[in-house]
Amino acid sequence: TPNKQHAMPLTNATTKISVASTALFVPMRTVSRYWLHILLLTLPALASAHEVRPAFLQLTEHKTDNTSAHFSVLWKQPAVQNGRLAITPVFPAGCKMIEQSPPEVTPAAFIQRWQTDCDLTKGAIHIDGLSMTLTDVMVRYDSADGSTANYLLRPESPTLNIATDTPSTLSYLWIGVEHLLFGLDHVLFVIGLVLFIRAPWALLKTVTAFTLAHSITLALSVLGWVRLEQGPIEAIIALSILFLARELVQAPEQRSRLTMANPWIMAFIFGLLHGLGFAGALSDIGLHEDDLWLALLLFNVGLELGQIMVIAIVMALIWIARRYAGLPIIIRSGAWAMGALAAFWTIDRTILLL
Repeated sequence: TPNKQHAMPLTNATTKISVASTALFVPMRTVSRYWLHILLLTLPALASAHEVRPAFLQLTEHKTDNTSAHFSVLWKQPAVQNGRLAITPVFPAGCKMIEQSPPEVTPAAFIQRWQTDCDLTKGAIHIDGLSMTLTDVMVRYDSADGSTANYLLRPESPTLNIATDTPSTLSYLWIGVEHLLFGLDHVLFVIGLVLFIRAPWALLKTVTAFTLAHSITLALSVLGWVRLEQGPIEAIIALSILFLARELVQAPEQRSRLTMANPWIMAFIFGLLHGLGFAGALSDIGLHEDDLWLALLLFNVGLELGQIMVIAIVMALIWIARRYAGLPIIIRSGAWAMGALAAFWTIDRTILLL
């Protein structure tokens, strides 16, 4: 009897351990479904997201005599899904801005030109609505003496005073970082590469091929040697994400031979397309010949810094997921969500071309 009395608690304890072990894995499946539902619920908001492109404000000073000066002003406002980003430059009080020509509308921007006899270096220039966005405004000041200064206005600091503010020499670097981090389509492709290739050497080779490819087409596009419309490029970029998501949800034996045997070739081909997409941001700003090579270098370095940040975060999350045995479920759920978003983008961007 004593043995039976001792056996009963042991059986109960075993049962509790078994139940507890089962309960440990049920929440993992539940958490995975939970996050998948969250992604699907937020799909409409994410689906309207396009890459963040900076606005551009150019202030050119013209001297008429030894004391007075007047300015010509160029304002490029990014277009978002056939509409304008709701930001507007507000010039110093008392400055009369005379429109030089009717507003110009392009697929990428809304362009305005003004002229004023007001000295714009002696007052504050504010970008109304910038604090409610994720974009930046690149400001270029061309002085009458031939010198140039670049400034970067951000959502948290949307006001410029040329007389007191210090020019930003790394403006293009930060634009590159933000362009990648807030360009959701580019981020998803990088995440997909990390999830698809987890062998360190193969991942390094694949990411290097992607980096080299988008650096080539970025330079060719900015230098004007390759000219392609951004609309079709963005649609194909979305299709590249859809292809990668499809590969992720397939069993290894069902994946394409190219991605399994030489994933770096796939990354290089799609990297050429993503580079043309990256070039859109610099093209919208309208680079000056004096700043061309420096801007191209800093922007590209910024892209790589942003890419490294994304890779580091994803690899850290993979390490955490492995410890809790939830990696396969998370990868599959993430791939389905990524594919759904990319499919929507592909359809949406293709319809905009019609």
